Amino acid sequence: MSEDLIKRIIFLLVALIVFRLGTHITIPFISTEALASLVQEQQGTILEMFNMFSGGALERLSIFTLGIVPYISASIIVQLMTAVVPKFEQLKKEGDAGRRKIMQYTRMGTVLLALFQSYGISITLQSQNDLVTQTGGIFVLVTVITLTTGTVFLMWLGEQITEKGIGNGISMIIFAGIVSGLPSAIGYTFSMASNGEISYLLILILMIMALLVTAFVVFMERGQRRIAVNYAKRQQGRRMVGGQKSYLPLKINMAGVIPPIFASSIILFPTTLGQWLSQGGEINWVDRVITSISPGQPLYVLFYGVAIVFFTFFYTAITFNSKDISDNLRKSGGFIPGIRPGQNSANYIDSVMSRLTASGAIYIAAVCLLPEFLILYWNIPFIFGGTSLLIIVVVVIDFISQMQSHLMTNQYEALMKKSGLN
Repeated sequence: MSEDLIKRIIFLLVALIVFRLGTHITIPFISTEALASLVQEQQGTILEMFNMFSGGALERLSIFTLGIVPYISASIIVQLMTAVVPKFEQLKKEGDAGRRKIMQYTRMGTVLLALFQSYGISITLQSQNDLVTQTGGIFVLVTVITLTTGTVFLMWLGEQITEKGIGNGISMIIFAGIVSGLPSAIGYTFSMASNGEISYLLILILMIMALLVTAFVVFMERGQRRIAVNYAKRQQGRRMVGGQKSYLPLKINMAGVIPPIFASSIILFPTTLGQWLSQGGEINWVDRVITSISPGQPLYVLFYGVAIVFFTFFYTAITFNSKDISDNLRKSGGFIPGIRPGQNSANYIDSVMSRLTASGAIYIAAVCLLPEFLILYWNIPFIFGGTSLLIIVVVVIDFISQMQSHLMTNQYEALMKKSGLN
């Protein structure tokens, strides 16, 4: 292992340690006793999902309470705008300069969303009994500044990890947040077994199932459809270039982990809103709706599966442009055998991508719904759902790929030095 790779790994570890330390620093003027009871009341809501992504920072109301969620939201909004707004679509085609400009808009959107969300949190916290020790404008100002600064710092930290560490920085922060809850989840599961609530045989079955699902996720994430591409021969000076055969790789899951995150947010938001409304007084119909769409209920499973399939197609449609790919192939002299260049190639690529997306949507829905079915029929408590497992596996695969890339680069440079070519 090269010295550069060791430095990158050390930088990644130090950055993640800083992130974990920050999740334990509570914002000022918060009563820890009242906070513990409030967290218990919010089980099964959208706040529980945000708490998972923030590595427990939300349940402690730490300086990283918002986590990296505003950045993710801003990135998705900007990506949507590149598909519908001509100015952003043009920036996307301008190469590195356009990407830097898009990144600036993403950062600005992150700050605006963090300001808005932190203000909402400060108002909500003051409405809770005995939670805030000093209410008023000072608490709002301190909370908004603290939480917004925490999000901006995590955004900067993620960019530094991407540049100086290994892997995608934002993904590594989310990964660290999810994995940090694994020891307590395992301990809770074994404590239930010791109390007789579940059997040790069931735990063994669940472990085997988790390994099988992980292997299935790895297989599907590595899976791709390769479309053959030929390049026509052309004269370049005195030489003939081209004539090679290549492949256009299309992944089964082009949408990544965005569909289950979107689906969870949209389905859990009404539940969270309903709980807040019901706290103001007895609203029977609201309570019934909350119960029917709560995690583990049949209606929740149905809506969750349909939403995952929809967002898989939707997100793939806005991020994958078959016409642009067809135009790029034509400009570089490439063509798909048996398919005319131009619109026909775009239609062919789009039809292949549609079939792959259908397979990917079913795969993502199956992985995310498996824990829900176990909860529904066997009443098995799950700390981590399919979304968490999907994120963990995808991030680990990307981390390993980048490790291998660095190792190959270092070996290539070493060979160049030995041969005297560098």
